[in-house]
Amino acid sequence: MTHRSIRNVLGILLTLASSVQAQRQMENLTRGIVAVRQPDGAVYVGWRLFGTDPETLAFNLYRVIGDGTPAKVNEKPITGATNYVDRAADVNQALRYYVRPVADGKELKPSKPARVWDDNYLQIPIQSMRGYRPGDASIADLDGDGEYEIVLHQVSGGRDNAFAGITGAPILDAYEMDGTLMWRINLGINIRDGEHYTQFMVYDLDGDGRAEMACKTADGTTDGKGRVIGEKDKDWRTYKQGDRTHGRILDGPEYFTIFDGRTGAALKTVDYIPNRYPINGWGGIGGNGGNDSYGNRCDRFLACVAYLDGVRPSVVMCRGVYGRTVMAAWDWRNGKLTSRWVFDSGISYPPFTDASPYSGMGGHSLSVADVDSDGKDEIVYHSMVVDDSGKGLYSTGWRHGDSMHIGDMYPDRPGLEVFTIHENEDDTVRFRSPGAAMRDARTGQAIWKHSPGIDVGGGMAADIDPRHPGYEAWGGPGGLRNSQGQEIGPNPRSSRFAIWWDGDLLRELLSGSAINKWNWKTGAEERLFSTGTRGRGRSPNIMGDFIGDWREELLTTAPDGRALRLYTTTIPTEHRIYTLMHDPQYRLAIAWQNVVYNKPPHPGFFLGHSMAGPPSPNIYLIGEGEAISGVKPASTGIAQVQ
Repeated sequence: MTHRSIRNVLGILLTLASSVQAQRQMENLTRGIVAVRQPDGAVYVGWRLFGTDPETLAFNLYRVIGDGTPAKVNEKPITGATNYVDRAADVNQALRYYVRPVADGKELKPSKPARVWDDNYLQIPIQSMRGYRPGDASIADLDGDGEYEIVLHQVSGGRDNAFAGITGAPILDAYEMDGTLMWRINLGINIRDGEHYTQFMVYDLDGDGRAEMACKTADGTTDGKGRVIGEKDKDWRTYKQGDRTHGRILDGPEYFTIFDGRTGAALKTVDYIPNRYPINGWGGIGGNGGNDSYGNRCDRFLACVAYLDGVRPSVVMCRGVYGRTVMAAWDWRNGKLTSRWVFDSGISYPPFTDASPYSGMGGHSLSVADVDSDGKDEIVYHSMVVDDSGKGLYSTGWRHGDSMHIGDMYPDRPGLEVFTIHENEDDTVRFRSPGAAMRDARTGQAIWKHSPGIDVGGGMAADIDPRHPGYEAWGGPGGLRNSQGQEIGPNPRSSRFAIWWDGDLLRELLSGSAINKWNWKTGAEERLFSTGTRGRGRSPNIMGDFIGDWREELLTTAPDGRALRLYTTTIPTEHRIYTLMHDPQYRLAIAWQNVVYNKPPHPGFFLGHSMAGPPSPNIYLIGEGEAISGVKPASTGIAQVQ
């Protein structure tokens, strides 16, 4: 049997195994209709296809003028892509649109109607505060109405852990899409502000149809109802002007709190696992291979949500990157918060000869995926993976880095792949870790790697060139690389975010305010669209498939800082794909996107040029909502407009 035949057989076995696994709980959404006026007078309309919709499901699109009688826009039921350009609309009228699914020739109940936007963005007012700016955001259904709300981190004087100084108190706001403030949580002076500190997870953890918010808290944290956690007036900050400890919180209690997504009320508070002690016990062979006792390495936090039992989500709070790493998995069920497991790589001291192989392997982002195809999620912590059981699955030994991407990048081989970028500096150059590497997500075995001992700052993996199968990857010395790691030409300058924006299956590049298309013929980026805004700097507040069809949106900060803008594409597509928010890996990536160095989400299936089609997600939707019940979900394949 050839190597390719073996891989094909493995792929079939993995597919059969996944077909008998338990279904995952997933949020039940509306059709998420978006309608936008076009310069030529037409109206672009897009809506969601659910992951549970039958393959044969069609749609009728209706236009409503004012309070008038609905008029069907399409002549025949729409069986292809879930978007439509209405060229008969009267743009001088107040218009709304809705869709009615069509199953077996019968119209089903209508979706919620949507008004028409005048521009391709929705302006969302926020309650700005003096000395604060909008930072990272998360998206979830907080009130159970099937539509997304926004949780926004408002930042004041945020600091990187490497630097001393007093910061403001982190603020977490929840907004409806019309700008209505649902609640405000003030984490207080005993939570230092900065992207390595404030990780907040927003997800429906207990399956009641409404998302919760979970994060680290401390004395003086005030919930959305005005109630204080711990001691109200306690100040645990260090005051030593000119010292490296100035402004840090190196003593006092640390808590972990679950907040109600609808009200912001604190539902349950427990001690944070692990605590910070010993403060000098978090160094190791990651980064520059050093250690400290002033509170840098001990306060590097990450977090995620994962389906550790394969059915219901758990929240995982993490501490440590460069040396000791601890992950604490929690279950929120029926009003009770319980510890599922704790993973601890252990403490080591210079010269770190006794360090665990799982020590120093963390990065400034993480991911969640079912790497071993058992239906349960693993935590991909840059150069290592922790199994759903809380035990180490494997460590590559390649250590720390700033960029990581995981997905089904190469459709001609079974399973997922992980692309990582690695630091090699000071004492750790001796390890000769690859500057960039592509590995098998299940085993950790290298598919290809390059630049041993070279310090590489960033990299990206996305399908941007149709001439080569699967994703291309770039970062560090050399150019764009194919699935064999071979250089195939120059690489884009953009290496932070990728986005599906235009109508084809290749991914575009997001750089600051610009969305660019990679021209593989000329080896250059070409501008498709610019928001004219800068988000939270070089990154959006958050990006992902939040409304409309399967393409992705950008949430950025308006130029005056007093509003957010949700930008959507209005480019028609012929590809029919269910909402990416019903792909479990992609949906969990939206939850962890706000963690430290934000990275783009990737689905758990190959989405790219000449794709075979997305597999049906093994999910069930909580409640019914607008979902179609009593019908068989789609199997595979991409239907196109005829």
